[in-house]
Amino acid sequence: MHTLIMVVSGLIGLGLFVLAATLLNKGAADGARYFILPWLVVSLVNLYIGVTQAGVPFAAEAAVLIVVFGVPAALAWHLSRRTGTPG
Repeated sequence: MHTLIMVVSGLIGLGLFVLAATLLNKGAADGARYFILPWLVVSLVNLYIGVTQAGVPFAAEAAVLIVVFGVPAALAWHLSRRTGTPG
C-alpha cells in the first residue's frame, strides 16, 4: 500500500511541477524535466527510511525504488519528450 501511495504522490507532484511551469510561462516539458531530480531525492529518502527505520532488506527496498521512482519519472520523461521542442 505504501508503494502505491508513493507512486500516486509522485504523479501528483509531477502535475504540480507541470502546473507551476505553466503558470510561470514555461512549457509543460520544462516542469516535467525539473520534476525528475527532486523526485529522485524523495525516492532515495524513502529507500533510506525503509531500510533503516522499517527494517526492510535493501534488496527488497531497491526493487520498490525502481517502481516508486520509475513510474512518475517515466511519465515525466514521456511528457517532456512529447510536449518539448525537438532538438
